[in-house]
Amino acid sequence: MRRQVSSVSQVSSVSNGIHPAVEADLVPQKTLRSAVGCSGIGLHTGAKVALELHPAPVDRGVVFRRLDLEGPGAMIPAHVDQVRTSELCTEIANAAGVSIKTIEHLVAAFAGLGIDNVRVDLDGPEVPAMDGSAAPFVQLIERAGILEQAAPRRYIRVLRPIRIGDARRFAELAPAETFRIGFEIDFPNSPVGEQAIAFDLDYDIFKAELGPARTFGFTRDLEKLWSSGLAKGGSLANAVVVGDDGVLNEEGLRFADEFVRHKALDALGDLYLAGAPILGRFHGTQSGHAMHARLLQALFAEPSAWRVEVLPEAEAEAWPRRVAAL
Repeated sequence: MRRQVSSVSQVSSVSNGIHPAVEADLVPQKTLRSAVGCSGIGLHTGAKVALELHPAPVDRGVVFRRLDLEGPGAMIPAHVDQVRTSELCTEIANAAGVSIKTIEHLVAAFAGLGIDNVRVDLDGPEVPAMDGSAAPFVQLIERAGILEQAAPRRYIRVLRPIRIGDARRFAELAPAETFRIGFEIDFPNSPVGEQAIAFDLDYDIFKAELGPARTFGFTRDLEKLWSSGLAKGGSLANAVVVGDDGVLNEEGLRFADEFVRHKALDALGDLYLAGAPILGRFHGTQSGHAMHARLLQALFAEPSAWRVEVLPEAEAEAWPRRVAAL
């Protein structure tokens, strides 16, 4: 049977000081086998940044560290409590005011591949955009290898529906046995139009169907973004750019519905800031990063709406279902 861990009032690494006995039949936590790195351009800052991923101990969670700064103030846990409100990217900051932006695609890769504990070192304030998707980060993680750890993985089970927003734009979580993600978008008077998807997410579906979907933007918005100091590093190499007559990228789209798939990818990264994988159904309609953070905050504000569990491997249908043999 699934085993409940005492609920916590605030989840930073989904740990309340209670560590269930490590048993062979429980789904284990995972980290990287070795350190690995890459470099690239920040989508919004336009600055070149180097990134390194490092193995981390059990119960550490995902933690970012700014290498261009010194002292404990350079560390930022990847948790919803640290999120700054933003519609264009997910940015986290600590009490010292140190921040890192555009973390959502990297964190989505951790979520999709089942990485619980990792330290992310950056020598600048933004995660590199790479190709605008999570696929390069997936390749990076697989190059490092995935290591099972001697501690049970914790899951956040949704016990009753939580919804924020209105009839036109909303985000919601509801009970489900696995993690199901659905999304709808509607960009009228553009080549994007209406799109909708839904996945029962697992390791293979994430890699093939969600991870490669790239971020996108419209030429009509570029001047406004640039004047606001945003999208300085954006290009056809790291985003799908949509003009009045269609997609400007010479290679076209990776999926006919790549736009809504990328919005679901963003949501996956945002939801992993809960501090652990969610067992439940997420649905977003025209929602964005700020709304996803508010949804998690609304969930945690209702103790009767969630609980923390550890799962036996033999019964676990939680994502990701497959452990990479790396």
